[in-house]
Amino acid sequence: MKEPGWSRPSPLALCFHFPHEAPVTRKPVAIDAARGRALWMAAQRLDRDAPFGEGPEAVRDAIAHLGYVQIDTINVIERCHHHILYSRIPAYRRADLAHLQSVEKSIFEYWTHALSYVPVEDFRFFVPAMQAYRKNASAWFGSVTPAEVRAMTRRLRDQGPLSIRDIGDDELVEKHHPWASRKPSKRVLQLMFYQGRVAISARAGMVKTYDLLDHHFGWDRPPRPATERQVAAYLLDRALRSQGLVSLDSICHLNAAAKKGVAAVIEARVRRRQLVPVTLEGAGKLEHWAEPAALEAALPGLAGRVHILSPFDPLIIQRKRLKLFFGYDHLFEAYVPAHKRRLGYFALPVLVDDRIVAAIDLKADRAAGRLQVQNWTWLVDAAHEDKAAIDTKLARFEGFQFATEDTPGEAARTSAP
Repeated sequence: MKEPGWSRPSPLALCFHFPHEAPVTRKPVAIDAARGRALWMAAQRLDRDAPFGEGPEAVRDAIAHLGYVQIDTINVIERCHHHILYSRIPAYRRADLAHLQSVEKSIFEYWTHALSYVPVEDFRFFVPAMQAYRKNASAWFGSVTPAEVRAMTRRLRDQGPLSIRDIGDDELVEKHHPWASRKPSKRVLQLMFYQGRVAISARAGMVKTYDLLDHHFGWDRPPRPATERQVAAYLLDRALRSQGLVSLDSICHLNAAAKKGVAAVIEARVRRRQLVPVTLEGAGKLEHWAEPAALEAALPGLAGRVHILSPFDPLIIQRKRLKLFFGYDHLFEAYVPAHKRRLGYFALPVLVDDRIVAAIDLKADRAAGRLQVQNWTWLVDAAHEDKAAIDTKLARFEGFQFATEDTPGEAARTSAP
């Protein structure tokens, strides 16, 4: 989640300075909203059962396909990174994610539009941002001195990986916001993380263990930084793979500084006929593009698909895009006073076929091993006929919430709440 006063730009926005390229005129392909939804759901792999299989390789493949999976602290139900993966891997085990991060080391944590898990093969696209943080730590980290960074580097070299709980000799200070730590070492470790000096080598809930980057990955040196053009192409390719139909806004979510560079790559690909301009029903002047193969592909039917999605799911997080494609304006009300909430503290959109039919505010009663329905809001008048299918999915979702590592995902389902 974004913290109060947080104003740090996306790291991938720190190094874009592209020359202007003359626009290319191509006659756009017109598609209706239903086709647009189908393209997006297929790209998100929400149009089929278990599209990635199961086990650690399924988690690795899912993160690689989506490009990143957002991490968040709210745990009124299972945290969003696990929830996002479960939505595409019915047999998902939390231990599989931990294995990829700490044992296989095929994923790493870094900032995309939020803190996220990212495939390690994409590391080089984030190196320019890390280098930018070394040159300019920003106001957020401005109080951290080079001497403190050197001292922490020595400590990690001598003692090995550490969490903030392992550091007991800090002189405590007052918190400057609710998510801050009284230990100055946390600020030092956070800066070193954004500078690419340390990696988050493990997690226990939201408690992070830090290790020196090269030691964690066993690198003699980190991957060479991608060029500005390569970073722009990476952002475009990531969006095409996970969104199917893209706009500059959807490619550069919370990263406006990258738009000029990405636009130049789009123009070049349209010129080479690798991208097709698309006019999407209801989008007005908002331009979209797709790869020719995506527009020509036969898409699976959506009948019978039910997903209870996290508000941080890639299908939900871009609110303007969600409203354009699905006609639904999601409200995230965790920080709204209780008496002003319409959907609830942590409402989860419910996708049936290609319609968002309801928003259900759930809370995990961990002592009882049950999910409590705090509020159920129907969004479509005719949606009550979908209740039986949603109740079945809720039972499976409850099984996922309280599964042990021996009873993953849907194998642990109980009766509907």
